[in-house]
Amino acid sequence: MKGLILSGGKGTRLRPLTFTRAKQLIPIANKPNLFYVVEDLVSAGVTDIGVIVSPETGDEIRAALSDGSRWGAKFTFLTQDAPRGLAHAVKTARAFLGDEPFVMYLGDNLLSGGIAPLVEEHRQGKADCIVLLTPVPNPQQFGVAAVDDAGRVVRLVEKPADPPSNLALVGVYLFSPAVHDVIETLQPSARGEYEITDAIQGLIDRGLRVAAHQVRGWWKDTGKPEDLLEANHLVLSQLRTDVRGTVEGSDLAGAVVVEPGARVANSRIRGPAHIAAGAVVRDSYIGPYTSIGRDVQVLHSEVEYSILLDGSEVRDLPYRLDASVLGAGVKVAGRSDGQRKHTLQLVLGDRSLVTL
Repeated sequence: MKGLILSGGKGTRLRPLTFTRAKQLIPIANKPNLFYVVEDLVSAGVTDIGVIVSPETGDEIRAALSDGSRWGAKFTFLTQDAPRGLAHAVKTARAFLGDEPFVMYLGDNLLSGGIAPLVEEHRQGKADCIVLLTPVPNPQQFGVAAVDDAGRVVRLVEKPADPPSNLALVGVYLFSPAVHDVIETLQPSARGEYEITDAIQGLIDRGLRVAAHQVRGWWKDTGKPEDLLEANHLVLSQLRTDVRGTVEGSDLAGAVVVEPGARVANSRIRGPAHIAAGAVVRDSYIGPYTSIGRDVQVLHSEVEYSILLDGSEVRDLPYRLDASVLGAGVKVAGRSDGQRKHTLQLVLGDRSLVTL
């Protein structure tokens, strides 16, 4: 079985962060989202992986993944000329996929529980397609499935005004080679895209079995800044304390990771929190569900429920930084009197400068 990771797209909902980086490489708990996807595939025994990239961010994705040896995987990079839909991405990968079954995994999705049981089920030939579903409060914004009592998908609709259920498609799909013949017959949707929901509906219309499973645990599509923060929350919730950096005169409580080369001095850390190598936290407070990236400096400030990317700096803030995402090399500085009665929320692209 082969893998197909979709790492194209423009990431418009994550701007300004994606003006200068691929959305799939934004870190969650100080690890790029895309790396979690690769790890899930490899742990399920899927190591021959095609990676769909865009012309704009393809070089960045290639550099981050390299040859795959760190995971025991082999990558084949495939350029999709424009974001024409998920089914078009499969068509782009047709030569790579050949006549083998495959797992398609969206590179900006996070999934707990892993896909290994689904891969094993599909290898046993029990279905031509397996989809993952999860209940959502806003099915109008997703591909939605109607499922019969036997767990078979009987109908799929993309972003319906009148949803047949509240079960949304999650960004992991397992296909037999039969899907390629269906995709060749597709026409663009009203959105101008070749929809994967139409391809799966085509399998159903041909009498092929499409099985559905609900997500075990949690799933997150990290398409917006608030989704990044929630994903960071979910991953950090699984953290275990590991302090190998330098900690001086500080109070650490809860699950806290301080990587080698990081330094915490005269500060309070309330986990779960992750502080990456080279970071400096001094005379500050780091609250729960916060990721401090490599070589970040937090000085005389308070940060909570936030993501600070590599090389950013927060200094002397008069407010507590909360529910914020700071890009790489961002500098936010102020003049603090030590009393922080209000919070501040920022989403800043790489190398921004803010003075308060």
